[in-house]
Amino acid sequence: MIGLVARREIQQRLRGRTFRVATGVMLLAIAVSIVIPTLRNGSEDHERVGLFHFGGARARIAVVAAGTQIGSAVDLIDERTPAAGAADLRSGQVDILLVGHNHVLVDHALRDRDTSKKAQLARALALLLGEEQAFAAAHLTPTQAEAVSHIEPLPVVGVSSAASTGSEQGTAVIGLVLLFILLSQYGTWTLIGVMEEKASRVVEVLLAAVRPTQLLAGKVIGIGALVFAQASILVGFALGLGAAVGSEVLKGTAPAEVVATLGWLLLGYAFYSWVFAAAGSMVERQDQIQAIAFPITIPLFVGYVSCVAAIGGNHASGFVTALAYIPLTAPFAMPTLVALHAVTWWGFLISALTTIVATFGMASFAGTVYRRAVLRTGRRVHLREVLSRAPSQSPG
Repeated sequence: MIGLVARREIQQRLRGRTFRVATGVMLLAIAVSIVIPTLRNGSEDHERVGLFHFGGARARIAVVAAGTQIGSAVDLIDERTPAAGAADLRSGQVDILLVGHNHVLVDHALRDRDTSKKAQLARALALLLGEEQAFAAAHLTPTQAEAVSHIEPLPVVGVSSAASTGSEQGTAVIGLVLLFILLSQYGTWTLIGVMEEKASRVVEVLLAAVRPTQLLAGKVIGIGALVFAQASILVGFALGLGAAVGSEVLKGTAPAEVVATLGWLLLGYAFYSWVFAAAGSMVERQDQIQAIAFPITIPLFVGYVSCVAAIGGNHASGFVTALAYIPLTAPFAMPTLVALHAVTWWGFLISALTTIVATFGMASFAGTVYRRAVLRTGRRVHLREVLSRAPSQSPG
């Protein structure tokens, strides 16, 4: 019976224009967010390189030439002291700092999949200075010539630990936006669907054939299947379009980020769908929806705004870390921690298990509320009434 109810929900949503229009609008928004930055990237990039006690004109020309090879103009900035150069790195005044011919410094340690222009230039300069050291050590004797043939680039040292790349941050923000839109959209659909069935008395006919828990579970599963289908279409479209146009927005995106976003979308929907369904059973008019939906959306909004701010600052605060272990906000906070490389595998697992356990608890609670409230018509049902005693099951 649950399967039949789920199939009915899927067919109803697919026949309606809302699903198709919403999917089209989101596909268009994704296309715009990927294509426009790609078109704007046609202009030449500029990388600022700080120098302290760094050779003469020949060495400086070599640094500029290294930038030209990767398609980036290089601005050279002389630093008074190494400490001043490090301060400029942290503040973003320079992108790379060369201290003498022995140290290549960047603000954050580079990750292997970082393909940004700054990362490419840093590696090119490390190789250039490594070659210079090798040639300085070799005076064209056979032994020294052999040493030159095995040039090793200098290590690129981060002033602080590795951080997420720009592409990772862009992917994380896009994921958060999709999470917020999809959870809000499908949660509201669930609420309105339950409310409309109650208001039209269709639920009375349905409950004559199926149990309340079967009806509610089928509705949640059916809409949930559409959530995953739509999210998969959007993610596949974004990755495919990004690869086709050579976009930097999603380049370097780790599979873990995509899996985390999709996984937490399902976990988030599984939790919130029961909340919205229970809320829908307590109202029967459109003008009552906003009042009952607003408290439910507060945790969604708090999680979304906090996590977007964390990604923008490239730092997971203690507050965001705490949100990752609260089922109400974990769907936003945990993918953010994954993008910022600020969570262990066991921390991720603990959060997921906590959310799953909370979902089962919420499903049981929502089933009780639905069973006691869905047949009560004529006015809005308050939660305290539902919990205080089991109301009469007769309509009207």
